[in-house]
Amino acid sequence: MKILVVEDSVAIRRENERVLIKTGYEVICAADGPSALLMAREQKPDLILLDLMLPKMSGTVVLRRLKENPLTASIPVVVVSGLSGRNREKLIEEGAEEYLEKNTLMPRPGENLLPRILEDVICRINRKRGIMFTTVPISH
Repeated sequence: MKILVVEDSVAIRRENERVLIKTGYEVICAADGPSALLMAREQKPDLILLDLMLPKMSGTVVLRRLKENPLTASIPVVVVSGLSGRNREKLIEEGAEEYLEKNTLMPRPGENLLPRILEDVICRINRKRGIMFTTVPISH
């Protein structure tokens, strides 16, 4: 499973890339909105993890453009943000599959729960889409 991580913070992007690769995912990364759109079209990831606060183009604009483009509209997008979840419902209405707060993924220094939480999110996405089995790496 190929995941596009869209995150402008180098430290957070590298940490998420590290734990996802260690868990068994193929990971590609983008640091801003325009490069995220380009990579989504060219690389066709199975899932996009999208930060909201991005340079050049906000994550909400990226989400909207992903969902408007027939080449990328079916790619599930999980918003991962440091902002509170009060925007969650609006983002889901705009096409995001899920909204995760960064502080729940990295509750303490050196601890990254992204692979474990993502496993549940991917299973929910697959059930919603009628896919019974998944190629999600199982973390132990």
